[in-house]
Amino acid sequence: MTMHTASTAATTVAATATATAAANDLHRNAYNAAFYELGLGWHWDAGTFNGLQPLACEVERIKTYMEAHQSHLLRAYEPKFLASAIETTKSRCFELMQQCGTAVAGQTDWAALHSRQIGN
Repeated sequence: MTMHTASTAATTVAATATATAAANDLHRNAYNAAFYELGLGWHWDAGTFNGLQPLACEVERIKTYMEAHQSHLLRAYEPKFLASAIETTKSRCFELMQQCGTAVAGQTDWAALHSRQIGN
C-alpha cells in the first residue's frame, strides 16, 4: 500500500464516520422533536441514543427505553401504540429536518425546552 493510498483510505474512513455521526444526530434530534411535540418530557442524549442502537427495530428501541425509564406509561398505554405514535411523529420530524439541513436541526437544545415551564 502506498502512502497516497493509505491517506485516501484514512480520509474515506473519516468522512464515513463523520457522515454516520451526522445521520445519527439527525435521527436523535428527530426523536427529541417527536417527544416534545407529543408532550413527553423525554430527552435522548447521545449516550442514550447510542445505547439503543444495537436493537435493529426503531419501535423496539422505544419500547426498551419505556420499559427502563418510563415504565409508568406502560400501565396507561399499550407499548406498541405509543411506540408507533412516536415513530410516526419522528419520521415526519426527520423529513423536515433533512429539508432544513443538519446544522439547523442540531441547534435546538431539547433538554432545555423540557426544563422550562409556563410562567418561569
